[in-house]
Amino acid sequence: MDAVTYPNAKVTRFLMDNFIPLRIPNTEQPYVDQFKVRWTPRLFVLDPEGSTHHDAQGFFPPDEFVPFLKLGQAKIAFNTNRMDAAIEIFDDLLKESAASGSAPEAVYLNGVSQYKKTQDAGALKKAYLRLKFDYPHSSWTPRAFPYWHF
Repeated sequence: MDAVTYPNAKVTRFLMDNFIPLRIPNTEQPYVDQFKVRWTPRLFVLDPEGSTHHDAQGFFPPDEFVPFLKLGQAKIAFNTNRMDAAIEIFDDLLKESAASGSAPEAVYLNGVSQYKKTQDAGALKKAYLRLKFDYPHSSWTPRAFPYWHF
């Protein structure tokens, strides 16, 4: 990540504008055990209180890293019941990075966020249909299948 992703101008700008990046050596206790770091890179998106809302292991190229981070931001908003903020971030992620590996989960959670905000089950069905047609091989598509019946 040091050679390719972190030096990327878009990544650097997004990180500095939206996060407090912290690098902890993979030997640093108690964090290695607390976060179960067994291989690097190991990435976590935490809220201001230190709770993990999104994580991954392994290398991200620049065009995948920013969507990963946006998904983390949206999940923090989602998990703290700030549906308007979550929807806005999910929509931005899907507009800017619809081909990214983070997009299918964003579609799924965006549908759930829309439903939680409006109680309109059509949002869940719409999310399933988008997953079915745009991301048919994603693991998120069968998870949304029950929404087809709404």
